[in-house]
Amino acid sequence: MPEKPMDASAAYHIIHDQLILDGNSSQNMATFVTSWMEPEAQKLLIESFGKNFADKDEYPKTVELQDRCVNMLARLWNCNSKDEKPVGTATIGSSEAFTLGALAAKMQWRSRRQKEGKSSDKPNIVFGHNAHVALKKFARYFDVEVREVLVSEESGYVMDAKLAVAQCDENTIAVISILGSTFNGTFENVKELSDELDKLQKEKGVDVPIHIDGASGAFVAPFVFPNCIWDFRLPRVKSINASGHKYGLVYPGVGWIVFRDASALPEELIFHIDYLGDDDPTYTINFSRGSSQVVGQYYNFLRLGKEGYKDIMENCIENAKFFSHCLLDSKYFTLRSRVHEDGFFAVPVIAFSLNTKGKEYGFDEYDVSREIRKFGWIVPAYKLPPSCDTIIILRVVVRELHSKDFLDELFTDLIKTVESLMEADQRNSKQDKPTKTPSTEKPESKRANGTSIFTSVC
Repeated sequence: MPEKPMDASAAYHIIHDQLILDGNSSQNMATFVTSWMEPEAQKLLIESFGKNFADKDEYPKTVELQDRCVNMLARLWNCNSKDEKPVGTATIGSSEAFTLGALAAKMQWRSRRQKEGKSSDKPNIVFGHNAHVALKKFARYFDVEVREVLVSEESGYVMDAKLAVAQCDENTIAVISILGSTFNGTFENVKELSDELDKLQKEKGVDVPIHIDGASGAFVAPFVFPNCIWDFRLPRVKSINASGHKYGLVYPGVGWIVFRDASALPEELIFHIDYLGDDDPTYTINFSRGSSQVVGQYYNFLRLGKEGYKDIMENCIENAKFFSHCLLDSKYFTLRSRVHEDGFFAVPVIAFSLNTKGKEYGFDEYDVSREIRKFGWIVPAYKLPPSCDTIIILRVVVRELHSKDFLDELFTDLIKTVESLMEADQRNSKQDKPTKTPSTEKPESKRANGTSIFTSVC
């Protein structure tokens, strides 16, 4: 820390000049997170920066906006029964929201086991290997056994319902179904999972609830895939989490957790505290947090309405299909996502690999990811989950600000990158050809220690 203060403008420019070295958020195709909001929304966010959302008695109108958002989400997710009164809250992000849903499931399970006079010291939770790390963090931090379901190409790299139910027993607190896999955007079949769990209960008396991790898909499915049955229309679905800062179209970070009714939210999860004036029932993990993202979410709901969200989400899906077909037509790539297929349920994510059928390259997807950064694009490369981890994919997430022209520029630079790597690979192959009698010594790996062979020529 400096000994003396400096001029505000100088401090601003010092930090500004450092931050411009970050990647361009518009060209960051790795992230689901919203990177643009309207000026009116930004003005509201700035006006709310100084409000601590934890001080509910001091900021009652802000709390009212949160409650309205929860009500809208519950209706959007088809919690329409007259007998059910949904409850929920805003969170810092979807990870906190998921944790609250899973904690509620654990407490419900423990309470039921204790009433039955049975042991409650070995809870387990079931989800696919395609799950977000937040699910695994919950299990480790709260001492719950993880039962991961292997995914495969046949299952679309998501959890198979029958394999998931085969992992369930009387100690299973919940099965987590993912609405929009992080890897390739695919929805898991929640209706099939619910049917299989119904069979399990009928045959063995084991009653297991479903929690929906709708971090990305819960703001897409209602508007684009209204016939996809995944939400509170299924009685076995007890809670749903979502990220407002993904396809909820709000700057980070805000998440949402909605329980189908108060009976799904254990009283022991709720704290009643007398802080700054009044009784404040709360069941979030974090305490102090900003109010601005809640305000931003309410702004979007009022500003866009169902029709506005529908237009944006349909446009994102159409643009994802456009980019998918560009990749297919290029013959350089193999698609690992199916958003381009009519009638298939997925968020606007394109996962793809290099098409190596009948070919052998001296480069891979990690090289493509690294080299395309020269054009300013951030396109991540990573391995698929265990059992599929010999496959490396590149992933592009289509968001609201990504037009067809924008994606066409990305595709053009992607082709330039691959062709440049192919040319460098050919030059390197010619240089490697022996001019004398071949040596019996084993040649060094072209990618020893994971370094690229193209650093010096590209």
